[in-house]
Amino acid sequence: MKNQLNSKTDPIYYQEATTLAKLIRTKEISSVEVVQAHLDRIAEINPKINGIVTLMGEQALQAAAIADKAVSNGDKLGALHGVPFSIKDAIDTAGIPTKRGSKIFENFIPEKDATVVTRMKNAGAIPLMKTNLPEFSAHWESDNLVTGRSNNPWNPDRTPGGSSGGESAVIAAGLSPIGLGSDVAISVRGPAAFTGIAALKATHGRVPYTGHFPQALSRFWHIGAMARTVRDVALGYSIINGADGFDGYSIFAKDAAPATFRIPGQKIRVGWVSDTAFGPVDPEITAAIAATAKLLHETGYDVEEVRLPFMENTDWLTPYFNVLYGELVPYMQQFTKGRESELHFIGKATMDYPLLAANDYVKAEAKIEELRSHFAGYFLKYDVLLCPVNPMTATGHNLQEYMVNGIAVSPYHVMAATAPFNMTGLPALSVPVRISSERLPINVQLVSRWFDEATILALGEQIQTGSEAYGMHPID
Repeated sequence: MKNQLNSKTDPIYYQEATTLAKLIRTKEISSVEVVQAHLDRIAEINPKINGIVTLMGEQALQAAAIADKAVSNGDKLGALHGVPFSIKDAIDTAGIPTKRGSKIFENFIPEKDATVVTRMKNAGAIPLMKTNLPEFSAHWESDNLVTGRSNNPWNPDRTPGGSSGGESAVIAAGLSPIGLGSDVAISVRGPAAFTGIAALKATHGRVPYTGHFPQALSRFWHIGAMARTVRDVALGYSIINGADGFDGYSIFAKDAAPATFRIPGQKIRVGWVSDTAFGPVDPEITAAIAATAKLLHETGYDVEEVRLPFMENTDWLTPYFNVLYGELVPYMQQFTKGRESELHFIGKATMDYPLLAANDYVKAEAKIEELRSHFAGYFLKYDVLLCPVNPMTATGHNLQEYMVNGIAVSPYHVMAATAPFNMTGLPALSVPVRISSERLPINVQLVSRWFDEATILALGEQIQTGSEAYGMHPID
């Protein structure tokens, strides 16, 4: 494993998207060379991790040749000109299958690109692949009957997570430098943590959801950039955010700012927490959070360990999932009726979820709204919350129970520290910091008040570049 990310000795496929764009722009390397290097890497590595649903190699090479001609002509170039990117297969791509992890949709070909895909293309990026996911994006692991199970490049006996598990696996292993995932409870931040990359779930509505499946639950879904470094994630976010005139939740200008409570010149205030709010948590993850807190304190921030009484001994996941499935199941019935035999076990479990009576559903909705108010109170005093992403490192495939710090927990516990920020719509960043004793990645999560992505992106880059995991890769 290398410790010098983007050193001159690093292969093309492990260079940052930001670096690749610069090298292409300055003619130090061609876009065709970059795309071909990734195609060669894909041929070698993808059979081991199975992260790709549809490969667009020929189209990508053609687009790369056009990109190189634009450089030679002195044309105006976008921020990711000539750089390949990957796309979770729940996000529409015009003329390219979007299978949604389901046999029901395996022949579906969208007529239009999702807004985020259009914006990446407009920035000069080249679509290279669609990546694997669970059926309907409705699981914390990535497996389906169309393209099978994705494996974690750090250890194929472990999952890369879900639902953006294929996306996280291909980026971590050098098959793609940057990509697009989506998140309704864990699905960009959790897979990023399981595979040691970075991912941002911005404030809800910052990034248009237009062209993503399912259309239901769009008030909780987020599309987000994923990459090996926070710097690349920040670039991806800068490209895809902003209202598009179609998504009714995406109504904010690109420069929409938070209601700040910091006095000019005041130090950024960071509170950190682990077990007491999101426990049980693997002790190695708690240690990584504490070490990150120490790093930030030594860097000059105001940092202190905090308690979140509203998270302690309170089950927030049950009401949230009662609402999620309460809307997803009736919505999906229009597609699954009469085709139940074609569903993966994930799809079957989704459609069999017991639905609440109307009164109980309303109570669950009210409980979720309560959580927003609690976090609004927290961000009156602090600017950032530092906490776990997943309470454990990458787990084995299809386990029905996890052991965390000696305690048996449900698989749903993997979302204990991520789902609250989908419920509230708060921005949250997953940052790689360490490699565990089992040689598995450990990430930390940074959360800020609504519309303050800039703060956590800045802190995230400092944390990542100062961490012991910086520059480490799962496969040489």
